[in-house]
Amino acid sequence: MAIALVTGASRGIGKATALELAREGYTVAVNYHHNIKAATDVIHHIVEEGGKAFAVRADISDEAQVLAMFDSLDREGEPLIALVNNAGILFEQSTIENLSAERINRVLATNVTGYFLCCREAVKRMALKHGGKGGAIVNVSSAASRLGAPGEYVDYAASKGAVDSLTTGLSLEVAAQGIRVNCVRPGLIYTEIHASGGEPGRVDRLKSVLPMQRGGQPEEVAQAISWLLSDKASYVTGSFLELAGGK
Repeated sequence: MAIALVTGASRGIGKATALELAREGYTVAVNYHHNIKAATDVIHHIVEEGGKAFAVRADISDEAQVLAMFDSLDREGEPLIALVNNAGILFEQSTIENLSAERINRVLATNVTGYFLCCREAVKRMALKHGGKGGAIVNVSSAASRLGAPGEYVDYAASKGAVDSLTTGLSLEVAAQGIRVNCVRPGLIYTEIHASGGEPGRVDRLKSVLPMQRGGQPEEVAQAISWLLSDKASYVTGSFLELAGGK
């Protein structure tokens, strides 16, 4: 058995990914920030299906908490071979005139710095030169990195643009160390994050502009992530999978 760490795994895409990876035989480290009940529910679901999982609390924007989280993984006695950087935040829809430095920095701290910190610690454990056995990393970006999210979440879109650059650069940096790094770009997916932006029904409002005429499900993203982590994608690194209904 080996560990797959999924950040932000208590809801939405992270939850669906944790469940999918448990079915694939990973021991899933379910990272959460504050909602222990939601994380526990995910673990119970996994265990009921015969899988193995445990919870790790950490705010990934806080370096000390990230270090403590990876230390706890080390104590599990199984190697870390997969990381899914999924935890992310956004705030209420806004044009640039109303963006504060505090808001921008909070978005970047979680969505960018947090991804870097988790990648750093994962590479230290996976890289051949550090005695690791290799592994795979999937970063969850967004179609917003391509589209810009004008009038809604330009700060969020910019943070995901940074995730795209991280994916490209890191994939090249660690390719010879047995580590593959790829990225998924979900579009309009039915998750709770839209409520955080002040519009729970956003997917239904916008789905008619998509070529496929529907929003996506978290499970559809999870299956793509699972494939990128698997040996079936063994020659794939530095790649981006668009999960945006054709847009």
